[in-house]
Amino acid sequence: METNKFANRHIGVTTDEDKAAMLQTVGVKSTDELIDQIIPSNIRLRKPLHLPAPMTEREFAEHIAELASKNKIFTSYIGMGWYDTVCPAPILRNVFENPSWYTSYTPYQAEVSQGRLEALFNFQTVICELTGMPLTNCSLLDEATAAAEAATMLFHTLSREQVKNEANQLFVDENVFESTLAVIQTRMAPQGIEVVTGNYREAALSGKMFGAILQYPDGNGAVNDYKDFVAAAHAEGIRVAVAADLMSLVLLTPPGEWGADIVFGTSQRFGIPMFYGGPSAAYFATKDEYKRMIPGRIIGLSVDAYGHPAYRLALQTREQHIKREKATSNICTAQALLATMAGFYAVYHGAEGLTDIASRIHRYAGFLAGELEKLGYKQLNTNFFDTLKIELPTHVPVNTLCEIALECNINLRYFEEGHVGISIDETTRPEHINILLQIFSGVAGLANPSATDIPAKMYLDRAFLRTSSFLQQDTFKKYRTETELMRYIKRLERRDISLAHSMIPLGSCTMKLNAASELLPLLNPAFQNIHPYAPVDQVNGYMELIESLSSYLIEITGLKGVTLQPNSGAAGEYTGLRIIRAYLESIGQGHRHVVLLPASAHGTNPASAIQCGFTTVTVRCDEKGNIDLTDFRTKAEEQKDVLAASMITYPSTHGIFETDIKEMCDIVHACGGQVYMDGANMNAQVGLTSPGVIGADVCHLNLHKTFASPHGGGGPGVGPVCVAEHLLPFLPSHPVTFGNSRNTVASAPYGSAGILPITYAYIRLMGADGLTEATRIAMLNANYLAERLKEAYGIVYTGANERVGHELILECRVLKERSGIDENDIAKRLMDFGYHAPTLSFPVHGTLMVEPTESESKEELDRFVEVMECIRREIDEVESGIASKEDNVLKNAPHPEYEVAADEWNHSYSRSKAAFPLEWLHDNKFWINVARVNNAYGDRNLVPTLCSCQ
Repeated sequence: METNKFANRHIGVTTDEDKAAMLQTVGVKSTDELIDQIIPSNIRLRKPLHLPAPMTEREFAEHIAELASKNKIFTSYIGMGWYDTVCPAPILRNVFENPSWYTSYTPYQAEVSQGRLEALFNFQTVICELTGMPLTNCSLLDEATAAAEAATMLFHTLSREQVKNEANQLFVDENVFESTLAVIQTRMAPQGIEVVTGNYREAALSGKMFGAILQYPDGNGAVNDYKDFVAAAHAEGIRVAVAADLMSLVLLTPPGEWGADIVFGTSQRFGIPMFYGGPSAAYFATKDEYKRMIPGRIIGLSVDAYGHPAYRLALQTREQHIKREKATSNICTAQALLATMAGFYAVYHGAEGLTDIASRIHRYAGFLAGELEKLGYKQLNTNFFDTLKIELPTHVPVNTLCEIALECNINLRYFEEGHVGISIDETTRPEHINILLQIFSGVAGLANPSATDIPAKMYLDRAFLRTSSFLQQDTFKKYRTETELMRYIKRLERRDISLAHSMIPLGSCTMKLNAASELLPLLNPAFQNIHPYAPVDQVNGYMELIESLSSYLIEITGLKGVTLQPNSGAAGEYTGLRIIRAYLESIGQGHRHVVLLPASAHGTNPASAIQCGFTTVTVRCDEKGNIDLTDFRTKAEEQKDVLAASMITYPSTHGIFETDIKEMCDIVHACGGQVYMDGANMNAQVGLTSPGVIGADVCHLNLHKTFASPHGGGGPGVGPVCVAEHLLPFLPSHPVTFGNSRNTVASAPYGSAGILPITYAYIRLMGADGLTEATRIAMLNANYLAERLKEAYGIVYTGANERVGHELILECRVLKERSGIDENDIAKRLMDFGYHAPTLSFPVHGTLMVEPTESESKEELDRFVEVMECIRREIDEVESGIASKEDNVLKNAPHPEYEVAADEWNHSYSRSKAAFPLEWLHDNKFWINVARVNNAYGDRNLVPTLCSCQ
């Protein structure tokens, strides 16, 4: 093996002997022969991808360090939703840098996810206690999209009278952040919601309004008394959502205590670097009455089969891939890894530590305000937490102030009217205050005051101060030292299965290797500590990376332009549809409103279409899983006058490359529609075909699937959208960075820019040949598993040549009919072998969908096959009567350590059969700490936070 070649480290099948054995099992002589049988010849690329030659890991480390050096780390007082912060080293080291945390999957399988579920449960507790609300989810994408989710949720909770009055107006205070307003406007227009902006003090509330959105403190930094407004709004039946700075709520009266119906924002200040805009976890809290409407996921405390406490995802029927076109949100990926870090930040500091941080921020801001007043500057915010809005004396030119500040490596905020904003953060020290005073006194021609002693005092009106206690539970008191926090994190880590333990064979989710060389750049302060609104000449490294990455994605997809703004795959879906809608409106075809959706489309597609104001029409599939071309053509023709687009996942969620794909694209185009290709399965296309060659107009990409960024227990994700040339004018813009709000879909101009170095690294390390080989091996691995498992289980769908693509669906329905053992029992039994379950009952009920990815070795694939065959023998024992239908290893799985080690054993089978069904488990046993979780109990008794009595 060529050890310097990164592709040989990324791709699991490395030896010629292993590849030859696998090809023989599949029944082909080469991977090229296999690919010829899988991908239709009329969509194959005619030439290799044109990408830079692959780098070695050492070469890339030097290259990315050089790029980082082109960024300038200034002290930023810009604020506007991003603030420098300190991520405690034990969290950075033991969570952010730890593959056990960043490679784990969304915790759908609760029994092997107890660690991250508890960590997210802590996050929920923090959010509820600080906001004064009884219910929260376990994170959203960013503050601006959380605002849009709040508005949408309020719109879906209209009273009967509001429905009768056709209430469709949303009031948004003029002093919310510009990016928040921009995203709201993007998201509301397709739903027929009119956004009304103005000053909350002068708002004309009416029966046409259903909701209002405020900022606390507001976008200028002022702390306002909203109680009267909220009371007046409620009197009119208008519900109120409040964007609140989470750190400020340590000192300020929580919105939940003065009547807010929803409180949302970002947890970035809780130890998450700015990352040039993200990722950081948004939060969303609301009243208990909206628990069936809240977007995203809720972690709930339930019990296991023996009554032991156990965490789980509560109310799972809200998942958008299940509700499809009836979904009230398209949220799928959240920011779980960042929420986990923010939760640990609160655990580490506790109420006292958070109070110390928030108080220090506030008193530094207050002291600075007083000293600036002495220099002749006017502070316009009567009450504030951390942000000052400064009116300059007439003899002080703002341009001169800006020049001097930049010479001192300082970024300030500059308002259009000539005022200057200063937002103090956790990292501000007295010496920083002295530098600011030196700048402001110097430009005013006055003597420089000195901050030698900053008094501990409050500058807020007492009426705004928080009086309620928070975070008094033991969890927020016990782990104040690094030793204790490190052990707590490790204790939770041991309860989870991740890629650090074994293959995660999930179909449609591509749990591939997230290489260390790709993630190391994220630790560089020149990528971490950059404000998204920093002047462009301070971010030359980021700009070069963004421009190069964009060109690579354009080449890989065969399209003409790209936006990196969407913060997740689902957000990418929405963005692509919004681009299509804007284009159709521009050519006088805005009446087109129908989206054709094959039954095999990715699960969030219908939800995204509905969120974008479209109507969906489902196209059936045939018995082999292919889109029914006759039905597709018929429905396209029926809707041709109103057809806006068709969303096609390719290869389909059934795991096959359909031979009629180009004809489908031609049909849509002939009817005046656009073709949206869901890029969830793009990892089966790279280097072999492309959306552009196939005929798509739009394609979104899931960086956490195809391009190696970590899944992080449910996020972060990034969903770039690539488009054909005619759609370029409609790519998202940004009100702050680019000067307009066209189709803005995220808080930051480049979305979660902090993730981009990972994908950039993956492409630069792999090169065109490596990326193409990864695609080939992904399909070899899938077909190898299909051949090995088809006799024991059966494969639900295969393509025209009886091949699967990059994933396969195992048939479990017949097994249930014969033995009573269902797909859920198999999923739980896999945990006893140290494996996470495949995708359960999606996209076909009663099945398991498996995707091995290119990162897994033949040895690991063979081990998984051995496990699945062992489970099949156990099913046969139940079917034949050798094992009890009620008391067997599958129905009772998983078997936690406490049960296996108990003095009593009441099962009809042995402990060794339960815990060590295969000999190699004695050398590497993953012990589970809870038995099968009782989902029904958790839904009947929703407990979303730590009890305040703890």
